[in-house]
Amino acid sequence: MADQEDRYPLPDINKKVRITTLDDHRWQIVRRQKIGDRTVEAREKWMEFNPRYLSAYVEWDPGMMIRAHGHNSDHIVFVMAGSMMCGDRECLPGTHLALDHGDTFGPFIAGPDGCTTYMIMMGDPGSFPADPAGFEKLRQERGVVQLPDMDIEMPAFMKDPRNAVTKDGS
Repeated sequence: MADQEDRYPLPDINKKVRITTLDDHRWQIVRRQKIGDRTVEAREKWMEFNPRYLSAYVEWDPGMMIRAHGHNSDHIVFVMAGSMMCGDRECLPGTHLALDHGDTFGPFIAGPDGCTTYMIMMGDPGSFPADPAGFEKLRQERGVVQLPDMDIEMPAFMKDPRNAVTKDGS
C-alpha cells in the first residue's frame, strides 16, 4: 500500500480523461461561400461534442463571412491565428470573446490570412440569426454568394440545425 501512495501520478487518476489530437477528427465543412471565382469555407473539427458542451477547432478561409448571431448556450471563442472582424472590432491572435446564452455578436469576416479559432459552447450549440437583412446587404455589397450547406456528421443526439434557421444557410 505504501508503494502505491508513493507513486505519482496516482494509478488510474487519468483513466476517464479523453485525450485526442487534431488528426483524430475529420473536418466538417459548416459553411461555404463564393467570392468572385473563389469558394471559401468555414471548417470545424469537433474535438468533443456531447449534450453538455462542444469544443471545436475552427478554420475560416480569407474573406469568409459569418452572419451576426447568438447561441442557445454560453459561447467562448479564442483567436489562435490569422484575424477576423467581429462587427467593427478587429480580433487578432490572443483575442478572447465570451458570449452569454441568448446574446448576439458579429457579423464576422475572416482576415486576409483567414482565421483559426478554438470555440467552446456550453450546452446546445444551435444558433439564431441577428439582423438577417443587414447581413444580406453586407454580402451583396461585398459580392459574396452563400452556397448550399454540405452534409455534416452530427452526433446521434442532435439534428443539423443549419437550414432550419435560414433557407440559404447563412
